Amino acid sequence: MNHLLLVEDDTSLGQTLQERLERNAYKVSWAKTLSEARKKIKEERFELIILDVGLPDGSGFEFAREVKKTRSAPFIFMTALASAPQRLEGFEIGAEEFIPKPFHLKEILIRIKHVLDTHASRKQIKVGTRLIDFQSQAIIDEKGRSEYLPPKDFSLLELLINASPRVVSRDEILETLWGAEKFPTNRTVDNVIVRLRSQLGDTQNIRSVRGVGYQWVGEKS
Repeated sequence: MNHLLLVEDDTSLGQTLQERLERNAYKVSWAKTLSEARKKIKEERFELIILDVGLPDGSGFEFAREVKKTRSAPFIFMTALASAPQRLEGFEIGAEEFIPKPFHLKEILIRIKHVLDTHASRKQIKVGTRLIDFQSQAIIDEKGRSEYLPPKDFSLLELLINASPRVVSRDEILETLWGAEKFPTNRTVDNVIVRLRSQLGDTQNIRSVRGVGYQWVGEKS
């Protein structure tokens, strides 16, 4: 079952969308604010994010930029103010769809299915004899066996892949993935990298940059 994050502050529309999507066999987590959405994105994994642009505590565009650093989930933006500059900004961020309000419920269902079907074909990266599977958050070996990664480990792997070819500093990794948590240090990041290299059966695709951080130098798709 595909898990969707719905970020919409309009109670009536949010409830209607959640009910309709769940009747169509989707699991839906609904957030009314960006702060709620940020909490949910840290705790759960989503195959698609449906995101209003204008929210009480900020812009959906900024949230999308934040999330794209560490997640591969596609975005659908929806807004009542679908001007040409807004649409261009949304697509520049990487939106799969930009839906102006009001919209027909059947239309958004069709667009959601299209995005999920399209994105499914881009959810694996080959590393040597293994595959990184973004949908299951796992590493699949040559015999088809899956090793499921802890959420923080997989988020760090996604962060490096999405940022490539840029080098990502340890400080950026700590701020992005651990935030205000008290105890993580540079050693925490290094330990995750050791685990990732072991799980990938590969030491070449994650490059250490002395005194700075790490860089993904493998395939991105």
